[in-house]
Amino acid sequence: MPGTGAVTRSTLRQQIADALRDEVLAGRLRPGRAFTVKEIADQYGVSATPVREALVDLSAQGILEADQHRGFRVPEYTLTDYRNMIEARSLVTDGMFQALSTGHPAFRTPPEDPRTTAALVTVRRRGEEAQRAATAGDLTILIGYDLRFWRELSALFGNPYLGDFLDRLRVQSWVCAVQHLLRLPDLRGRLWAGHTDLVDALARREADTARSIVAASNAHSLALLEHLAGT
Repeated sequence: MPGTGAVTRSTLRQQIADALRDEVLAGRLRPGRAFTVKEIADQYGVSATPVREALVDLSAQGILEADQHRGFRVPEYTLTDYRNMIEARSLVTDGMFQALSTGHPAFRTPPEDPRTTAALVTVRRRGEEAQRAATAGDLTILIGYDLRFWRELSALFGNPYLGDFLDRLRVQSWVCAVQHLLRLPDLRGRLWAGHTDLVDALARREADTARSIVAASNAHSLALLEHLAGT
């Protein structure tokens, strides 16, 4: 594990969870891959307790599944699962964007308000990085920036429960999508890259445009996965 000196159990737990999460999202731990607490503890050279806690945390996020009496495994999500994830995500984002037309406190200030402007600039910067990664076909970098983009965007609405729920859905969506996207030898030009368009629509308080952009993103992603799965 990285770092020197004394490391708390809490820190170990987070480090292990982060490392395994990255492995799953990068597709290096494939769907159906099973492992035990002891296997991971031996791999990292640590005790079983922080490993067990990390694996339980990842199971709660939908990144792993607990395999009763056997350990844990990477979930084998289906296209039906992916469609349901997209539907759930759409219900959440539609509600978020509805706030633009119903006077949610996050968007009650004028567009030129410095607080709103600063927040949107930060989100847009994440979107620009995500777009560069998508254009370059760098899936691992894209996933990282896409998740940060949506976490920061949802944080504008000031409801941590909404942000946590949407983040969980998007992580699960990527876990499902990665297994299919890795079949392509070259992802350049194949991945959605409309993040900054979405931020610009929100900055202009155009809820309908924002919904249309997200709907187009969802349709693009689903069509690509269906094509790769041969359905």
